[in-house]
Amino acid sequence: MTANEALAGKQPTRTYDSAFLKACRREPVPHTPVWFMRQAGRSLPEYRKVREGVPMLESCTRPELVTEITLQPVRRHHVDAAIYYSDIVVPLKAIGLDLDIKPGVGPVVEQPIRTRADLARLRDLTPEDVSYVTEAVGMLTRELGSTPLIGFAGAPFTLASYLVEGGTSRTYENAKAMMYGDPELWADLLDRLADITTAFLKVQIEAGASAVQLFDSWAGALAPADYRRSVLPASAKVFDAVAEYGVPRIHFGVGTGELLGLMGEAGADVVGVDWRVPLDEAVRRVGPGKALQGNLDPTVLFAGKDAVETKAQEVLDAAAGLEGHVFNLGHGVLPTTDPDALTRLVEYVHGASAR
Repeated sequence: MTANEALAGKQPTRTYDSAFLKACRREPVPHTPVWFMRQAGRSLPEYRKVREGVPMLESCTRPELVTEITLQPVRRHHVDAAIYYSDIVVPLKAIGLDLDIKPGVGPVVEQPIRTRADLARLRDLTPEDVSYVTEAVGMLTRELGSTPLIGFAGAPFTLASYLVEGGTSRTYENAKAMMYGDPELWADLLDRLADITTAFLKVQIEAGASAVQLFDSWAGALAPADYRRSVLPASAKVFDAVAEYGVPRIHFGVGTGELLGLMGEAGADVVGVDWRVPLDEAVRRVGPGKALQGNLDPTVLFAGKDAVETKAQEVLDAAAGLEGHVFNLGHGVLPTTDPDALTRLVEYVHGASAR
């Protein structure tokens, strides 16, 4: 069976012929599809209004609120795909870990994972733990119709880094100390997290998500040899475990120019590229048989309409020879971005790339 035949196997029929899924399958498209990481969030005044007074993690457990927030950028920007509104630490919270997302700080883990005994706190995730996800995805797929919904999860390395560090880090000294100093504990931690991540993605796919993205936001802190030895096996386990569903699998990290080939090797159908590597170079690093996603620098959106269109055209030109291309930013939408700039960008990409 070819990769495309596998992808064609079980995708939701209403979204199958969408430009987004066609691009993921490396098939001809009527225009280059567009969506934005963090398109549902603080850049939208309607988001800030409905989130007012509601803590982040609580907002992720309210199906009606999740549905509304996920739909907001689709209504406003006319993007080609929605991405499920959640956070990568949601499955960790769902299995009982004491953590929270603090405004201006990010995830904070009360008791970091540092010893083998701590692994016992990472129990299996069941669909019942995240029943609100099943409900919200069902509501969303009914509302979205032929517009695909992207499910997502945090990759094992990035989740492990949060858990070992106790929160965000610039140096990852605790996580890397475990990776180098106790490689067996590190491997067992990532393997456990791979199972949790897989279960979270399966819930979303079985409820109706048309594609999934694995965010390895911190993988750019790793040297290629360390990634191959200490991270790739766990990510590959996740991708392999959801392959049977036949939905496109996207892999994304920040600062991962030196890892692009390895990230594709882990099993993704689509490799996300940040703004540091042009797409025509990225395709050389990734190799054939993969679509690419990206990769406009998010800060370009602050530069004015002409500059945005010039830089967007550079991305489209660099993608001209790709087997499949999904237009996105090289990372998430920044909170102070003008929403109208995003709307204009979608319109420009659709028009400039119309076949």
